[in-house]
Amino acid sequence: MDRKAFVERIVKILDDKKAENISALDVRGLTSLTDYFGIASASSETHARALADYVEEEIKKQTGELPHHVEGKEYNRWLVLDYGDVIVHIMLPDVRDYYGIDWLWADAKKLH
Repeated sequence: MDRKAFVERIVKILDDKKAENISALDVRGLTSLTDYFGIASASSETHARALADYVEEEIKKQTGELPHHVEGKEYNRWLVLDYGDVIVHIMLPDVRDYYGIDWLWADAKKLH
């Protein structure tokens, strides 16, 4: 599966589980870390954890792929699922605002 379709699938999964303020960014040419970011806000720590778990489960079910690394499950305020060339950020709104992730990547092409 091409990676643009992969991140779009993640956006759909996040939307199905009622994530808020979802965006998908093409960051190729802006960083060597990854090609795409999926970013979403959660309404609570419980919701953030549920979103991360649901993305992991559904992506595994639909594609057989597992994240290379997952960060943030001990606090559930900013969770990161690293699929290599696609990185998913699930954040509480105050954390998202504080770190300005949308501002930092404002030059990226928006897919969603």
